[in-house]
Amino acid sequence: MSLSDEKLKRQFIYDVAVAFFGIVASLFFREVRPRGAYKIPRDGPVIFVGAPHNNQFLDTLLLPLEVYKETHRRVRSLAAAKSMKRKAVGFFIRLMDSIPVARAQDEAKRGLGTVHLSPADEYVVLGEKTRFTKQCTPRCKIVLPKSVGSASAEVAEIISDTEVRLKKPFGDVAVLEDLRQRGPFEYKVLPYIDQHEMYNEVYECLRSGGSIGIFPEGGSHDRTDLLPLKAGVAIMALGAMANYPDMKVKIMPVGLSYFHPHRFRSRAVVEFGSPLDVPPEYVEMFKQGDAQKRKATSLLLDMIFDALKTVTVQAPDYDTLMLIQAVRRLYETPGQHLSLGQVVNLNRLFLEGYQHFKDEPRVQKLKEAVLKYNRLIRSLGLRDHQVPRAKKASWKTFGLLLSRLAILFVWTVLALPGTILNAPIFIVASVLSRKRAKEALAESQVKITGKDVLATWKILISLGAAPLLYSFYACVTIWITIRAGMPFPWQIASPFIVFAAVPLMSFAALKFGEAGMDVLKSIPPLIVALSGQNRTLEKVKAMRVQLANEVVGVVNDFAPQIYADFDPNRILVPSASVPASSTCGLSRRKGALEASSLELASLELAHPMTWLDERLFGWSRSAGPQDDEAADEGDYDQVVKFIPEPASERSKASARENSYEQLRLRSKAA
Repeated sequence: MSLSDEKLKRQFIYDVAVAFFGIVASLFFREVRPRGAYKIPRDGPVIFVGAPHNNQFLDTLLLPLEVYKETHRRVRSLAAAKSMKRKAVGFFIRLMDSIPVARAQDEAKRGLGTVHLSPADEYVVLGEKTRFTKQCTPRCKIVLPKSVGSASAEVAEIISDTEVRLKKPFGDVAVLEDLRQRGPFEYKVLPYIDQHEMYNEVYECLRSGGSIGIFPEGGSHDRTDLLPLKAGVAIMALGAMANYPDMKVKIMPVGLSYFHPHRFRSRAVVEFGSPLDVPPEYVEMFKQGDAQKRKATSLLLDMIFDALKTVTVQAPDYDTLMLIQAVRRLYETPGQHLSLGQVVNLNRLFLEGYQHFKDEPRVQKLKEAVLKYNRLIRSLGLRDHQVPRAKKASWKTFGLLLSRLAILFVWTVLALPGTILNAPIFIVASVLSRKRAKEALAESQVKITGKDVLATWKILISLGAAPLLYSFYACVTIWITIRAGMPFPWQIASPFIVFAAVPLMSFAALKFGEAGMDVLKSIPPLIVALSGQNRTLEKVKAMRVQLANEVVGVVNDFAPQIYADFDPNRILVPSASVPASSTCGLSRRKGALEASSLELASLELAHPMTWLDERLFGWSRSAGPQDDEAADEGDYDQVVKFIPEPASERSKASARENSYEQLRLRSKAA
């Protein structure tokens, strides 16, 4: 087979894989939205740099999918060689024409004996019952246990079975003194990995005008902030341009934001930042080698890290992220419905502001008030987006509750057959994915709970279990038709009917179950209203109004100090520069249009029973439930079908860009 035929074959397999994984992503995610996709270069060598790496397999799936959907560019992702050796995972990774990367941590071996630092020389490690001449080689690394921060150092020289000299000490003076007092230690040996073959393949891909996808944090994790970036991405860009002087590599920062990443039917935003040009002076420094090469690599890594900060939300901890999301919801204009991309961007801006002013007494006071408000609404069983529309109990409230319960019963009945048929898959996937998460957590030095691998294993296990389960159902159906003495044609057709009907029933269960969950989430405010807590409801609503006004006041006073273009007469959310697209295929931007010529298509979902709420209970669409994306809340009147938003509604939406305080006064007056 010629090289051109081999290339066409690989491209065909890639295209088929993209179509297949597109279906998988649309089933797992309720919504995936790209942001800034118009910035993607349409040709030339590009390195897509993704972060944070919070969803193991899905990260390396979503990035190429969104790039292909928007530009038809094929992204060759870098994947761990260890993962590619696994049967199931490796098969799917190879379909996407991934480039294997051997990682030292994947080849780590437990060292024999124990080690301790030499009291006379910080560069020398001494061993007891060790076999350094057998287990170690120059440039390998000795890694100490987690109890001392997994300190590591590179071996420069092997002196004997019980003595090695390091290239650099394990740390500063304080760290070394602590290690001397706490030793001896068990240890691991990380072999030196020669990456020349991998880099050559990357350079060749870029030289042909292709694109590479990489997550420079290394392994996946479930932290709220970015891990230090590995040098590989900088070496790829600088090395390619050093080897091929005419090449102009662009680096594209890509941020992946998930709303409950490990849950089925969650949401995600893939945000593309502005592409970076590699400075020519860095390339010249890289060519000089040694210290200048390391300096150029470090400078480019700093550029990449700064670019990633513009497309990611980096909270220092989970509690801070929850606080920022609560403040963002309080800041939104009443009735305003932000896109997923705007939600992510507003969270990022609030986080930047909070980290800058978190020690201010006024900010601290606001923080305490918001946390108190959150505790109160949780005690009532409410979500923040349900508070403004909570009403006093009346016959309409009781009728609305009965109506919702009836609709919930209908959706439950319709979803039940498919749910029962697929229950074994859900149970097995849940149990095994949690087991895998525990294993990954035990092996990792950076994971917190191991949730970053849950979604990966849920999908992989489901992909393997579904065909087996459906085959079992087909066999049972054949047995039943034979035992029942049905005609031979029916016996032959029965397995084909099963393979056609069960997936359809599964998809129906998915949509009707989703509708039922949205109805279920709309019921708590009605129950609270009927439980006689009207006074508490009024207190919570007043507290929310007071908090929202205080948030606006804090933003108006502090934001101009760090945002020169801040305008107090509009909400701090930039207009969407491109129309949103969805993995569900219901709304899709076609072509690569310039941002200035795009028009945002406003679409909303309508529930077939909405008319009942409107006619009988006065629950109009404009006053109805709003979707709270950050809490991963979907509302029951936004499920089944899309309807175009009338021009009058679009004009109303544009009018929301007026003063926040004026809109709030209008809302209160209404």
